[in-house]
Amino acid sequence: MFICFLSQHARSSVGPMRNGAAGFQRVKRGWVWNQFFVLEEYMGSDPQYVGKLHTDLDKGDSAVKYTLSGDGAGSIFTIDQTTGDIHALRSLDREEKPYYTLRAQAVDIITNRPLEPESEFVIKVQDINDNEPKFLEGPYTASVPEMSPVGTYVTQVTATDADDPTYGNSARVVYSILHGQPYFSVDPKTGVIKTALPNMDREVKEQYQVLIQAKDMGGQLGGLAGTTTINITLSDVNDNPPRFSKSECILVPESSAVGSPVGRIKAHDMDIGKNAEVDYTIVPGDGGAMFDIATNEHNQEGIIILRKPLDYETKKAYTFKVDASNAHMDPRFQSSGAFKDTATVKINVLDVDEPPVFNKPSYVMDVYEDTPVGTIIGAVTAQDLDASSSPVRYSIDWKTDLDSYFDIDPVEGTISTNELLDRESIAQHNISIVATKLSNPVLTSRVAVTVQVLDINEFPPELASPYETFVCENAKVGQVIQSFSAKDQDLPSAGQQFSFRSPKEDLKNKNFTIRDFGNNTAGIMTKRSGFRRRLQEIYFLPVVIEDNGYPPRSSTSTLTIRVCGCESDGSLLTCSAEAIFLPVGLSTGALIAILLCIIILLVIVVLYVGLRRQKKKETLMSSKEDIRDNVIHYDDEGGGEEDTHAFDMGTLRNPKVVKENLFRRDVKPEMKRGPKPPVSQDSADIRDFINQRLKEHDTDNSAPPYDSLATYAYEGDGSVAESLSSIESVPIDLEEDYDYLSDWGPRFKTLAGIFGEQSETQSNSATTENTH
Repeated sequence: MFICFLSQHARSSVGPMRNGAAGFQRVKRGWVWNQFFVLEEYMGSDPQYVGKLHTDLDKGDSAVKYTLSGDGAGSIFTIDQTTGDIHALRSLDREEKPYYTLRAQAVDIITNRPLEPESEFVIKVQDINDNEPKFLEGPYTASVPEMSPVGTYVTQVTATDADDPTYGNSARVVYSILHGQPYFSVDPKTGVIKTALPNMDREVKEQYQVLIQAKDMGGQLGGLAGTTTINITLSDVNDNPPRFSKSECILVPESSAVGSPVGRIKAHDMDIGKNAEVDYTIVPGDGGAMFDIATNEHNQEGIIILRKPLDYETKKAYTFKVDASNAHMDPRFQSSGAFKDTATVKINVLDVDEPPVFNKPSYVMDVYEDTPVGTIIGAVTAQDLDASSSPVRYSIDWKTDLDSYFDIDPVEGTISTNELLDRESIAQHNISIVATKLSNPVLTSRVAVTVQVLDINEFPPELASPYETFVCENAKVGQVIQSFSAKDQDLPSAGQQFSFRSPKEDLKNKNFTIRDFGNNTAGIMTKRSGFRRRLQEIYFLPVVIEDNGYPPRSSTSTLTIRVCGCESDGSLLTCSAEAIFLPVGLSTGALIAILLCIIILLVIVVLYVGLRRQKKKETLMSSKEDIRDNVIHYDDEGGGEEDTHAFDMGTLRNPKVVKENLFRRDVKPEMKRGPKPPVSQDSADIRDFINQRLKEHDTDNSAPPYDSLATYAYEGDGSVAESLSSIESVPIDLEEDYDYLSDWGPRFKTLAGIFGEQSETQSNSATTENTH
């Protein structure tokens, strides 16, 4: 390599500034270079010469020194400071680093002053063809549908070359196929692989391996090459119909159950996946109605299923055809012909020793209750359908007739009663009859027999409930006062009809009659009015109830009717407790419970009132030691303000006086005049009593939190107010007229009567005395 020198006129230099200015002045550049090249992968023993740096300031007197800095300076590249020759110290790889940027400068060797400004240059590594093309994603896999036309796209491969694509043909790659012809081809420039052979069949060959080569230098001799493998698979298309290998012959026992699989058939399809799915159908014909066919999804077999029972004695063989076709058709191949196959299937029925067969799937028999023991109620029949036609024996499964109500003839199969039947106990018997083959007792069959016990009319009808009703004293003629119905223990209850009437001996009843409504109910109707409880409180009305059974049965019941007082609208007013609550629907027990509750409540109230009165009396007379603490309560009404005589305070000192001087409160007391005990207002007992009470009130912690006034003072005879009580009022005028008390109103009515009688008595006594 050599350095390219430019014209000396295109140079610049930097020198000292004139006119005494410090620094450098701009001068023309004295040396310029373009770029250097160095071969990669240099294998020589000496350092590779790169180029030479030179400036026209260098006069050859070794006064100029050349320096080098930048990428690889000193380690990869070196420069001769005197001559400016540049060498590469080691081999370089363009693929590792394609170029290096360095800076060069010429300085004065003595003063080390730069003679030229520092300039930058590039050393490029010149490429050689040292890298082969490479397939980075290989090996490849691809697929293409079978039977594809020529030129169908399969896949594309790409090789990369690390050499410089801008220099020469080192990175120009050309593709070629080394292995895989004549089935596939490759585009030499793009690497696109396509089919090269038409109608490639997957069923013939499914896998192909293709070897592709990528060569640089445009494929010329001496170029480097790389290879890769492509595994190509032909994907399946539905180009083959299913095919039966042969006709099928299947043996089926006649005892096979309906719905069970009895055989298998298979049509083979060379395709795979969903293209090999097969649908089987039975062609309508000879034996097709006896069988059905379904596809097994796992192995695509046709499973033949029995639709109807087989009977060797009736038919020994069946023949029919089965079609097999693909479930998913490809329209490209339908033009080649029918895309299905047909096979003939023959079913041979095998004879099997079978159990007897009843002529009915089940039996239903009716028998009246209380039928005599031994009566035949029905028969069952079973026969052996095999060619041997063995005799059959009958028996009852004891588990279904634990109480042995029935018996069966083992030869004839007739069923008879073994016990008396009662519908009210068991209305229906379900027994199982076993038929056994005499030649082979192991073979048995069973049939269900239902014996329905029919009801006979053995119970007479009766009232539905114990009705009790009432009739109002103001009831009118023809009024229905009670509706009632009947019941019967005979079954079934549906369809029963009852009629109601009065007995013949009661047809002349002038009070009530029975009216049949015709819907299994009847009513009590009055024949007169003017019922009175004080004349007759209870009436009894007999009623005859008859059913429609065979033979018809009847009974006579008695209805109780109470006479009660009612409002004008017919609502109950007064009646016995039972009569009051019966219309509401209460039973006798409920009425008794209610009455007991009422009695208990009354007792509680009486006890409560008594206790209150007793407690009140004890409160008034709790202290017998000091009668002065009590207030005597009396009901006598006083004379008002005219009574000015006080209560004798001496009585407070002697409680016995109170008992001795008790008077009747319903008569006026007769007071005897006599000398009054002297009472002094300065009595010590009275004073002590008042002081004691005042002290108690002052120290009472239970007293109300508000201010209260308790006054204790002496009153009565000798006081300022004198007597304020009527207890010791002295009757000054014994013949006083008390009639004015009657004018004071109802409150003084009793008092006016008492003193009025006393006045009359005293007047009579006075008249008698005067007479004498």
